[in-house]
Amino acid sequence: MRVFNISAGSVVESAVLPSRLPEHGHVWIACTRQEFGDQLAPLQAVLQALCGLQLLDLHISDLLNPHLPSRFDYTSQYDLLVFRRLAAAGNTAEAAAQSSAKPQKRSGPPILKHLDTSPVGFAVFERVLLTVHPVDCAARDAYASRLLQSTAIDIRNANSRLPTSAADLMLRIVNQMVDGFLELRRELTRQLDHWQTELLNPRTRFNNWAALLEARLSLHQLDEVCEDQRAAIQDWIETVKTWPEATTPAEQRERDLLQVRSRDVLEHIERVVHHVRRLEQSAETAVQMHFNAQSNRTNDIMRTLTVLTAIFLPLNLIAGIFGMNFEFIPLVHSDSGFWWAMAAMGLTAVALVLLFWRKRYLERSGR
Repeated sequence: MRVFNISAGSVVESAVLPSRLPEHGHVWIACTRQEFGDQLAPLQAVLQALCGLQLLDLHISDLLNPHLPSRFDYTSQYDLLVFRRLAAAGNTAEAAAQSSAKPQKRSGPPILKHLDTSPVGFAVFERVLLTVHPVDCAARDAYASRLLQSTAIDIRNANSRLPTSAADLMLRIVNQMVDGFLELRRELTRQLDHWQTELLNPRTRFNNWAALLEARLSLHQLDEVCEDQRAAIQDWIETVKTWPEATTPAEQRERDLLQVRSRDVLEHIERVVHHVRRLEQSAETAVQMHFNAQSNRTNDIMRTLTVLTAIFLPLNLIAGIFGMNFEFIPLVHSDSGFWWAMAAMGLTAVALVLLFWRKRYLERSGR
């Protein structure tokens, strides 16, 4: 469990739960899902001391649920956001427990095999942010390091880089989680482009259909995850609009900044949705082009075989005529009859080849 006291120009990390709020600023309490379940009573006591209220039982169940989709809920005192992350899965106990609970045999691209979408919970109070993470949540550690570095590098400009409220801090963490998936686009696109090349290569025979189907299912699941994320952030934005009007210019500026950051997070999620759908469409288009190419190659083969059959049909006719069991057939008893028949057959074959070539029945299609 990590606790941060964030005030104007300073961030102080502590290993113990605070007993009171700082004079200025807000508090960030970050814990894992296991820690939240084990220390629920002390955490509820801290929230009662800091905010004057505790989490509802239904919201506690949401924060403890490792399979809950992204969603948003609110009360008159605090807001609850569950946001599924998009990150590379780690070899943690929680990830192993989830994989053992739902055994899956995946043969898709490596980036899709190791993509983890565990939920992260945010309980947003006025001056307290409680976050519940998976065991291996890199977003929490990365943003915590950024907070500590922002004050250590330049104290004069630290205030402009620090979150101004618990809601602002929540949006910054969510934005970092979404940006984490945006960084995976290049590798994911490269792997699917490799499959598209194999599908469209006429010299290879693509047999990895099970892996391709698994990849398409994984992309569809990512699309559903992103849709839930977008719906949750949209509900948050609508809730922010219903907040009481600001009484001071500073409060109004903070409210405007919060709305702008919320729209920025929503725009990033929409970019993720657009990219996932484009990858789904690209995979579907590659499969369709693969079967179209296979059909065209089959048509070329059948056309060539048909032309060859048409060339040899007159030759078979000539051979059949001279093979009849009649006593009197022209050229049968002649010394040069065989050569006349061969010449006729050769001229017929050459004439048919030229005719079919002129009509482009024997022309090779460009690759």
